[in-house]
Amino acid sequence: MSLGSVIQELREFDTALLANTIGYIDPTPAEEYYMAGTIQSVTPSLGPTVGVSVTCEIDTSTPGGVANMGNFWQQVDRINDMEEPVVWVVKTTGSRPDHECVLGDGMAKGLYAAGCIGAVADGGLRDVSGLLSIPFAAYCTGITIHHCALRFGTMDQPIEVGGITVSPGDVIHADPEGVIRIPPTCLDALSDAAVRMRAFESEAHFLMRRTDLTPSDKPGLTKQLLGKYGFA
Repeated sequence: MSLGSVIQELREFDTALLANTIGYIDPTPAEEYYMAGTIQSVTPSLGPTVGVSVTCEIDTSTPGGVANMGNFWQQVDRINDMEEPVVWVVKTTGSRPDHECVLGDGMAKGLYAAGCIGAVADGGLRDVSGLLSIPFAAYCTGITIHHCALRFGTMDQPIEVGGITVSPGDVIHADPEGVIRIPPTCLDALSDAAVRMRAFESEAHFLMRRTDLTPSDKPGLTKQLLGKYGFA
């Protein structure tokens, strides 16, 4: 199956379900694929957001300096040549972290026109109503009204965002509850496993609500359900 087809299938699942599923089918430690809760959706009506990561570093908060937007547009050109939907993943490097403002709806429109469906950043952004109108999904640390000169640093290299390392080409899955990086070792198997995980969770949650069972009955019955759905 093509990567584009896998990405399309993964849009059918919420991010928390996929994070749970990965824990059962892949040896990658959880701390390596889920981002910190500081990275939150500011466009919760959009999503889930699923795409291939394109990475960069940017300083938008340090006073002085000169913008170098040429680097940004060169990266947008590369995005334009990609076949899969892209998620722009941004590491901020400025001297005033609380003043970072990675993008607004103007830059987002340029990204979207090239095939980028959303951004994940460890800084702020602005123009949320404009982002929703595009539509362009955004996951960040909050809203920041303005920025200093936009200075782009390292492009298309592994970066740390939200406490995990994201490399170019990683598949990102995000929704209003958070952001994960899908380990490439389980990408092809994840959709089928997520279908089974969704069925397991439905039955397990029903089990947890039952009042005719004692609390001590429930762990063993849950383990049986895991076996039933192929996760034991």
